[in-house]
Amino acid sequence: MSSGFTLLQIYGAMARHAAEAQRVSATNIAHANEPGYKAQDVESFQDFMSRVTSGQAQNGLDSAFRMLDSDTPVSPNGNSVSLEAEAFKSAEAMGNHTMALTVYSKSLDLLRTALGKGR
Repeated sequence: MSSGFTLLQIYGAMARHAAEAQRVSATNIAHANEPGYKAQDVESFQDFMSRVTSGQAQNGLDSAFRMLDSDTPVSPNGNSVSLEAEAFKSAEAMGNHTMALTVYSKSLDLLRTALGKGR
């Protein structure tokens, strides 16, 4: 993927995506017993980056993430929240957020070292 974005910008957007995925998952869990509630998902980070690099996202990496209807089965009361799926999504978002922040901070450490400033 060739783009004009720096590593710091990409991993900053990845951390923002993970935080948004965590927020959506928490909202879904909060509505798990609400009849008729349709669970939501955030578009994948790969799909987001494809939109950004193709120019379909007007604000570049600062664009909003698209919300999608979750593809989980609907219960008899019309609710489509799966607590098991949401727990998995939440854990995955936490891992992605940790990875993004780790790479971001290590990149900053490398820049400081290159500038002779150390930590």
